[in-house]
Amino acid sequence: GMSVPVMPVFTLGQATITRVEETCLPSYPLRNVFSEFTDAHLAEHKHWLAPHHYDADTGLIKLSVHSWLLQIGGKKILIDSCCGNNKVKPGRPFWHMLNIPFLERLAAAGARPEEIDLVMCTHLHHDHVGWNTQQKDGKWVPTFPNARYVFSKPDVDYFSKLDADPKEGPAELGTFRECVIPILEHGRADLVSGGAYRLNDFIEIDSAPGHSPGHVFFKLESKGQRAAFIGDVWHHLLQVHYPDWNFPKNSDAAQARVSRRKVLDYCASSGALVFPGHVGMPFAGRIEAAQNGYRPHFDPS
Repeated sequence: GMSVPVMPVFTLGQATITRVEETCLPSYPLRNVFSEFTDAHLAEHKHWLAPHHYDADTGLIKLSVHSWLLQIGGKKILIDSCCGNNKVKPGRPFWHMLNIPFLERLAAAGARPEEIDLVMCTHLHHDHVGWNTQQKDGKWVPTFPNARYVFSKPDVDYFSKLDADPKEGPAELGTFRECVIPILEHGRADLVSGGAYRLNDFIEIDSAPGHSPGHVFFKLESKGQRAAFIGDVWHHLLQVHYPDWNFPKNSDAAQARVSRRKVLDYCASSGALVFPGHVGMPFAGRIEAAQNGYRPHFDPS
């Protein structure tokens, strides 16, 4: 049987934040992802890299895929919705044709699908939208039937155009058609445009484009405490130490670097607890400004 993943719960002011795991696996070769990485970097960082961020035996980085269930103000909010089951993922054997009891894990974390009030996607890549929909009678319908879905309009526009292009489409391994368009067609989506946008008393949406054209991050404030849900502004803690290191897939590499520094500066200056989309154990932490860059405090103990 599959071992039940740890389900860490973080409390912050009046908010409860629970990690709902889909997978947490060795994925891409570290030196393929970060071509700048040298033996000297390995010597400097190996004390923290393994086992939660790097698999020393294979040379693969560890990537987590999870949703954050945020409960605050009587609302249940799902942030990013992973890969989804039974999806064909060419070149990504670790995410290919998954069969994960994700909705059962979500229920164990405190929310059945019909109880979710809001689904918020930091961006519309295939590994952040997968559980938005499910198939019913051969049609893709919203998995969370009572939720509004918050999408970034620049991302919707960008992937719509890609999806419609006979050479480029279907966008995002088909997940734009399966996991985003049906939400739009059911009238469940709220589209937010660039700049800062206050969603409610607790949450502000701010732009961090570059990994995708409309990538956003979510700032939470409760009782003077702050959190930031940063999606893929960085995939790996090495990018905190080396903010100019990009993950390979970006709509605009230079813009991704600018956004990373913007978010790192915000996290360091505000003391926000940071909830990334793919960083391994302990999955959340804080950022400190250092002399030449930043230092992550993600201490697994």
